[in-house]
Amino acid sequence: MPVLSHPQILVVLIGLMLGMFVAAVSQTIVATALPTIIGELGGQDQLAWVVSATLLTATASTPIWGKLSDLYGRKIMFQSAIGIFMVASLAAGFSQTMGQLIAVRAVQGLGIGGLMALSQAILGDVVSPRERGRYQGYIGGVFGLATVAGPLIGGFLVQHLSWRWTFWAGIPVAIAALIVTERVLKLPFPRRKHTIDWLGAVFIVASVSALLLVLSLGGKEFDWNSSWTYGLVAVALLMLAAAIWQERRSSEPIMPPHLFHNHTFVITSVASLLVGAAMFGAIIFLPQYLQIVQGKSPTESGLLTLPLMVGLLLTVITSGRLITRTGHYKIFPVLGMLVAALGLWLMSHLDATSSLWTVSAYMFITGAGIGMVMQVLVLATQNAVEHRDLGVATSGSTFFRSMGGAIGVAVFGAVISDRLQHTIPAALAAVGVSPQQMQTSGVTSATPAQIAALPEPIHGAVISGFAEAMQMVFLAAAPLMVAGFFVILFLREIPLRQHSSVEVFEGVVAPDLPEGSYGTSGDEPQKEPSTQEQQAPKKG
Repeated sequence: MPVLSHPQILVVLIGLMLGMFVAAVSQTIVATALPTIIGELGGQDQLAWVVSATLLTATASTPIWGKLSDLYGRKIMFQSAIGIFMVASLAAGFSQTMGQLIAVRAVQGLGIGGLMALSQAILGDVVSPRERGRYQGYIGGVFGLATVAGPLIGGFLVQHLSWRWTFWAGIPVAIAALIVTERVLKLPFPRRKHTIDWLGAVFIVASVSALLLVLSLGGKEFDWNSSWTYGLVAVALLMLAAAIWQERRSSEPIMPPHLFHNHTFVITSVASLLVGAAMFGAIIFLPQYLQIVQGKSPTESGLLTLPLMVGLLLTVITSGRLITRTGHYKIFPVLGMLVAALGLWLMSHLDATSSLWTVSAYMFITGAGIGMVMQVLVLATQNAVEHRDLGVATSGSTFFRSMGGAIGVAVFGAVISDRLQHTIPAALAAVGVSPQQMQTSGVTSATPAQIAALPEPIHGAVISGFAEAMQMVFLAAAPLMVAGFFVILFLREIPLRQHSSVEVFEGVVAPDLPEGSYGTSGDEPQKEPSTQEQQAPKKG
């Protein structure tokens, strides 16, 4: 495959963005459909699993997709992820029971994990790190757009068609991504014998799954202080120890241990964990604030989060272009962490009387900060590892961000549940309503429409209690961004490579290894095998 021109890269980018869009949308589009799904299929007690099953499999499978793409080629793995996603989406729409829906949602998560990780890894193959900033900005923008647009699209489909279309709507987009990548994407990789560390994969998936089960279901399906919690934590730690032991002895580890000796990979992974926790953990509660406190419909709440998306799109594209122009990237996550922390701190002051202009301004600031951080961390990671580790390193960055999101959702969900038990009774007491007159537990689990139908002054007290509880969530998220700021300060800025993996593998150029970018320690470069030393490259 010859080195791609700018128009050719844009065509490849369209296929990658379609894959990223449909994967990101699928994680959030179901949120507004859940009440309708429960009304038709039943299973209120299994509600959490509809979301948790996808989150669990997408996160746990991410490093495996990265490793498989390094072994067998990015294209075939990306298309396999699309195929899994489409089959599972079709089956999800035809589900007749809650058990069937949960099962196919878990399979859908496998496809989502591959699409999220490999879209960025493929971009790393065809574009050099120095030029990657402007293209990666579009990928990040699509991710932000899809995350925000998911609930809006879901609300529209449920209202005008059926909840089943929240699963089917992504299939045409996935088909388009499949066609584009099949026609224009031909990635080379060296032909060599492959061995897959399936035992290590089992240990990694088991450890991550046990941890995510605790975070997703703790405090809901079982008490935090219970045998289920302690048992699952013990399984997670035991499987983690087994995974480390297996990865150190395997010839083809799923998550190569030498990556954790790479300074940049460690720093960006920790920062991704913190960003994921703050971003997903706090921002996921924005629609709840808009629907319950501001009294907006699901569709309106989706539209009202547009300032967040605009701020994210603006800075992710602008920072990408500036990185391409200047070659410097560290300044953006440093500033972005502080801006996002400021935005979250401002959002912690939102209450029932806040105007929509104020809410929009605070969301814009938060989105602008996140946009300067999210994609730059992936770029720094890709620039600091060997070409042969590009897939697993990229998926590793995505993995830690997803893990952070799962942790944030669980922790902040527990925070808001705990605070509601205090804020609502206090607000009701302030307007002369005793706990005996109104059952607080029933209010906290009521739908936005039911809360809106409450008479005054009860309604005002309830939304005031919700606003106060959500203030604590946003306030708790801000220190995570501050912690990320201090972590990023330790990031060593490595000169961006001038050439892509395609150019290296095709022999167009010799590998350019900037000092300090490669090697097990991140301090000594290791020479990539030349094209003559490799066996005939295979298209994939």
